[in-house]
Amino acid sequence: MTTSLLTDLLATPTPPPIPARQTDPDRDYTRQIEVSGNAAEVTVRGPVEMDPDTSAADVLRAHQLDPADWDVKAFRSSEWTLPNGELGVSARFTFARRQDPEAERPNLDELLALVDRYDPPRLSTAQRQGDHTLIVALGDMQFGKADGDGVAGTLQRTIACIDKAAALLPEYRKRFAIGHVHLAWLGDHIEGYQSQGGANAWRTSLTLTEQIRLTRRVMAHAVLRLAPLVERLTVAAVPGNHGEAVRFNGKGVTRYDDSHDTDALIAVQEAVSLAPKEFGHVEFFVPDTDELTVVVECSGSVIAHAHGHQWRSGKHFEWWKGQSFNKASAMHQADVLLAGHLHHEFVDTDGPRTFIQVPAMESESTWWRHRTGTRGAPGLMVMITKDGEVPVKEVVR
Repeated sequence: MTTSLLTDLLATPTPPPIPARQTDPDRDYTRQIEVSGNAAEVTVRGPVEMDPDTSAADVLRAHQLDPADWDVKAFRSSEWTLPNGELGVSARFTFARRQDPEAERPNLDELLALVDRYDPPRLSTAQRQGDHTLIVALGDMQFGKADGDGVAGTLQRTIACIDKAAALLPEYRKRFAIGHVHLAWLGDHIEGYQSQGGANAWRTSLTLTEQIRLTRRVMAHAVLRLAPLVERLTVAAVPGNHGEAVRFNGKGVTRYDDSHDTDALIAVQEAVSLAPKEFGHVEFFVPDTDELTVVVECSGSVIAHAHGHQWRSGKHFEWWKGQSFNKASAMHQADVLLAGHLHHEFVDTDGPRTFIQVPAMESESTWWRHRTGTRGAPGLMVMITKDGEVPVKEVVR
C-alpha cells in the first residue's frame, strides 16, 4: 500500500484553516493585580519583547501604589501562544509591602503608661452592696496585631471601654441594687504566633512576651478600676485559638487549658493576692485542667464562658445542648453563655437560656475586610443579671 493511498484512506473532513487575526493588545494582553493587606500579586502578559519588571511597576502605579514601597518576594515567568500563533510572555510577581520594623513598632512604655493613669475612688460599704450583678464582657483584643489602628488603637479603646463600663455602674444602680461585678475575658487577648501556622508573624508588631505583658497590665487595670466599686468582684478568662501556648505544624500538642489568654489572668491573681486588704473580695477563675470553659455563679444566674471557636457560626445552641448532655459538665446548669471569636455583637435566646456574643476590641480584620468589605465595630458589652434573667444588655464603644 502506498503512502499516498494510506493517507487518502485515513483522511478526515477537517475544515480549512482560519486566517490568524491581528493581535489586539486590549484583548490579548492581561494586566491583573490582587492586593491583600501588605501582600500583592501582579500578573502581566504581553509580547516576548515586553519588559516584565516595568510592566508590573506600571500596574502598581495604575492602582495608586508606589513601586518603591514594595519588594519582590517571588517571580514566575512562562511563555504562551497568542491567538495569532505568535509567542508571548506571562509573568507573575508576588510583592510584599516594605516596612521598617523599628519605625512601625509601637512604643511599649507609652502604651503601658495609658494603663497607669487611674486613681480609683473609694465607696462606703453600703454603696457597694446589692443583689444584682453587672457583667462586663470583652475579648479579641489580639494585642500585637497590626491591622486597623494597630496595637495603640486597640489598647486605647480597651482602656476607654473599661472606664466607660465602670462609669455606667452608678447609672445602673439607679435601677438595680448592684453589689457584684463580673469581668469576663473571652479569649484571643493576644495575637500570638500560632494562628494560620505562623503566617501572621509578619503582621504582628509586638513580641510574644510584650503581647502577654500588655494583656496582664490591661487585666490589672480592669481589676483596679472595678474592685473598689463593689462588695464582690469576680474575674474569669477562657482560652482562645490565638492564645494557644504551643502548636507544631499547625496542630495543638498540649492541654486545652495551656493558654497565654488565661495565664495572664493567673499572673494578675498572684499580684493582687499580695494585697489582701484591698483585694480580698476579688475572685479569679480559669478553666480546669484540659478544659476550655468556665462557669461562674452571679446573683443566682449561672454564667458560662467559652471563646467560641468550638462551634460553627450559628451553631452555638447545638454545641451548648451537646455539652449539657454530659452530666459531669456544669454547662447543663448554665443560664447564660458568653462568647467572642466571631468579632461581632450577637444575642440569641432559646427558652430561658441566653447566648451573648461580644464584638471584638480590635478595629478590624484586614483579611476579612478584603474578603467581605466589612470593617469592625469594636466594643465590649455590659449586662445586668439576677436569677437567670438578663434584662439589660448594652454595647459600650
